[in-house]
Amino acid sequence: MIFLRRQFLAALAILALAAPAAQAEALLAPQQERALPQSRADVVLSFAPIVKKATPAVVNVFATRIEQRPANPFFDDPIFRRFFGEGGGQRGPTAQSLGSGVIVDASGLVVTNNHVIEGMTDVKVSLSDKREIPAKILLRDPRTDLAVLKLTEAATYPMMELGDSDALEVGDLVLAIGNPFGVGQTVTQGIVSALARTQVGISDYGFFIQTDASINPGNSGGPLVDMSGRVIGINSAIFSKSGGSVGIGFAIPVNMVKIVVAAAKGGGKQVKRPWLGATLQNLSKEISDGLGLQRPAGALVADLYPKGPALDAGLKRGDVIVTVDGQSADDPEALGYRLATKPLGGQATLGVLRGGKTIAVPLKLSAAPEVPARDAVKVKGPSPFAGATVVNISPAVLEEFSVQGAANGVVVAEIDPQSVAAQLNLQKGDVILVVNDEKIATTRDLERATINRHYYWKITLAREGQVITTVVGG
Repeated sequence: MIFLRRQFLAALAILALAAPAAQAEALLAPQQERALPQSRADVVLSFAPIVKKATPAVVNVFATRIEQRPANPFFDDPIFRRFFGEGGGQRGPTAQSLGSGVIVDASGLVVTNNHVIEGMTDVKVSLSDKREIPAKILLRDPRTDLAVLKLTEAATYPMMELGDSDALEVGDLVLAIGNPFGVGQTVTQGIVSALARTQVGISDYGFFIQTDASINPGNSGGPLVDMSGRVIGINSAIFSKSGGSVGIGFAIPVNMVKIVVAAAKGGGKQVKRPWLGATLQNLSKEISDGLGLQRPAGALVADLYPKGPALDAGLKRGDVIVTVDGQSADDPEALGYRLATKPLGGQATLGVLRGGKTIAVPLKLSAAPEVPARDAVKVKGPSPFAGATVVNISPAVLEEFSVQGAANGVVVAEIDPQSVAAQLNLQKGDVILVVNDEKIATTRDLERATINRHYYWKITLAREGQVITTVVGG
C-alpha cells in the first residue's frame, strides 16, 4: 500500500509540473464527497415497482378437453391414413393446455394466444391471488394467434394498460411475465432485440417484436411489459432447438392486439380487417436490380383482384409498395401488418415506387366482400366429410382462411371435434375440389354429392397450395 501511494503521489507531481498552475491545483484539490444513498432505489436498480403494478393482471390459463375417437371404417384404408393422419379408437385421454394471459379490461377480458385454447372445450383462469375462475371464449383469431376470453364471475379485476408498440426502439428494456413450465408466475428481464421480424412462420401476420427476455413453454399468451408497466406485446413463440429459452423470443405487437380486443368488445366473432385486393411478392435482389431499386425492400404487386381496393386506387402490376402512412413495409408481411392495424372505413396512403419515382397512392380501407354468400353447410351424409362445415369461396373467405390462389371448390370452415371429418384429420382451410369425379363449385354441390353411401370415395382437395387426390373405401 505504501509503494502504491508513493507511485500515485509521484504521478501527481509529474502532472503538476507539466500542466499550468491552475490545472495542478485542481489535481491536488480534495475531491467532492458523494452523497450517501437515501433510498433502496439509490442502492440498487430494481424492477420491483413495475412488477408490483403489472403482475396482478397476469393470469394462468388452463384449458382441457376429453378426446373422443369413435372407430371408423375409413381408417382401414392405408392410403387415406397416410394422407390424413392416424386416428381411430373409442376414447382417448384428456388433452390439456397450459399458458398465460393478461387482463386488459376491468370487466374481466383476458388476452391469450389462440394456440393455448385451440380445440379446447373447458377453459379456466387462475389469478395472481390464486382464485380460479371459469372463462368463456369470446373470440378466436387464428390469423394472429390471439384469443379473447371473458371471466364468468362479475367483478372489477386488476387490468394492465395497453401501450404503443410503434413507439418501441431496439434496446428498450422489457419484462416478460407468465407461467413457464407451470412452475408459477415468473418475471424475466431483457431488451427489445429487434423489431418488425417477419418470415418467422408463426402466424399469417408475421410481424413480431424479438426479445432476449427468457420465454419458455407456458409463457405463451403472457404480456411483454415496458418500463411504464404497460403491455407492448403478447409473448407467442421462441426459437429453440432444445425446447428451452436461448434468448430468441417473439411477441405479437400490442397494436395488433388492440384490433382484436376492439372486435371482441364489439361482439364480433371474427376480426374484419382492411383488404388490399392484390397478390404480393417478395423482392429478390434480381427483381430489385431489374426495377432499378437501391435495395430489395418493399412488396411487389404481382396481380390485382377485379374491382378490389388496390385496382380502384390505381395500383398497377410491377408497382412496389414501400410505406403505409409513412411507416416502412419492407416485405408483404410487413405491409399486411400495417394495413391490418388500421381501422375500417378510413384511408391509408401508400408510398409506391413506379418507374423510378415514388408516388403517393390513397387506398380506401374496406373489408373483403363476401360475394358469393358463404351459404354454410354442415355435411351430414355417410362420407369422409361428415361433421365438416363448408362455405363458398369469396374474397372474404380466402382472406379469413389464408387460402392462396383458389378460384374453385368450397372451403372447410369448421370441423366438429367428435366427427368423422375430425378423426380423418380434415383441416380448416382445406379446399374440396372434386368428389367421385363430380366438380364441387358450391356448398350445395358437396351436400348432394355426400347424401348417399358409396363403396369408395375419390377425393381431390387443395391444402397449403398442394392438390392431392386419393381414393378411400366406403
